[in-house]
Amino acid sequence: MRLICSPAGIVNREYPGQGLLDIKEAGFEELLCDAALFFDEQPEKRYTHYDRVFAKCRENGLTFPVMALRCPAQEADRERDEGFFKEFVEEGLEVCEKTGCRSLLAPLFFEEVSKDRRQEEAAEFYLKLAAATEKSGVQILLRNQCRDLNGHLVRGFCCDGQEAAGWVDTLNERAGRECFGFCMDAGTCTLCGQNMYDFALTLGSRLKAVILRDCDGAADNALLPFVCVDKGQTKTDWLNLIRGLREIGYDGMLILHFPDSARGFSPLLRPRLMELAKAVADYLKWQIELETMLKRYPSRVLFGAGNMCRNYMKCYGEKYPPLFTCDNNAALWGKEFCGLKVREPECLKELPADCAVLICNIYYREIEKQLREMGIAAPIVFFNDEYMPDFYFDRLEERV
Repeated sequence: MRLICSPAGIVNREYPGQGLLDIKEAGFEELLCDAALFFDEQPEKRYTHYDRVFAKCRENGLTFPVMALRCPAQEADRERDEGFFKEFVEEGLEVCEKTGCRSLLAPLFFEEVSKDRRQEEAAEFYLKLAAATEKSGVQILLRNQCRDLNGHLVRGFCCDGQEAAGWVDTLNERAGRECFGFCMDAGTCTLCGQNMYDFALTLGSRLKAVILRDCDGAADNALLPFVCVDKGQTKTDWLNLIRGLREIGYDGMLILHFPDSARGFSPLLRPRLMELAKAVADYLKWQIELETMLKRYPSRVLFGAGNMCRNYMKCYGEKYPPLFTCDNNAALWGKEFCGLKVREPECLKELPADCAVLICNIYYREIEKQLREMGIAAPIVFFNDEYMPDFYFDRLEERV
């Protein structure tokens, strides 16, 4: 799975060096090529920004696997508007080719077009766009979008999972090749009240990218994941997003997009913010790939004889059975817990190098330090049950 950082709110196109350095030093290696950052509505200025930004990107070893085209505001003269838009898209595709972008987030050009006109008009436009990308092999990604209805944000183009899947299949069939995929915007899902678990399952292999952004459910803002919280509950349903992506075995792009959070911090704090952003992106990737991680090891043991161990056994015990579990509580040694024998930590020194130790305890860092100091050679990883498909809500009263 690829982690991609959007430069929006972080990189100044006139002086891009510092923002790109902050992104690089946080650990990101790939960026979203955002047309809004590079292009100016005055044609003679567009490639000035492009050259400046990309020169700095090359210095920092940053690459662009995906590009987001953003169309300027539509004019009253629609014919002139579409002509300008065509030129804008063509120039964007040239940038894709020069930078090695392999995916293109399609412009939100039809969000204000009435539903009756939208179907064939949008299809015709996207097929023309597909024809323009045939030589480069760039894949076009449709995405779900909101529509403004008298000041209220409502479901717009491709907000229904069946509709989105149908669009991708129909366009690929009419284009005669697999040139279309889909990008799910988590912020749009929140604004439109979409169930991201169902959306992900309906899209399946059509889903190629996910935009990770938080919002308050009312305004179309883009914040760092997990910051929109009310009474301890996040506004964005990260639980169903992670579960859905896990279930389809998602292995596409995760695009972290948080310009409103980035702009709200002083530039002096930007390096620390970017470190947090990378940690958040790594965490979401880890959670989505949890089962992939379990498949990686031919054998495994657990550390911990508590609720997290119970949740592991309930969700994965049959599919990925552990050899045994360990615990620091000597009173449990030799007993059984959830069908597993509880053993002392010292026995972990006897494990083969390819047998993973899954820490099933919230005090992960403390236990990892303990095991490292013991000289455990086996891989040590953390199992977390926050996003399990099924788990126990009740807590253990006794550790027996």
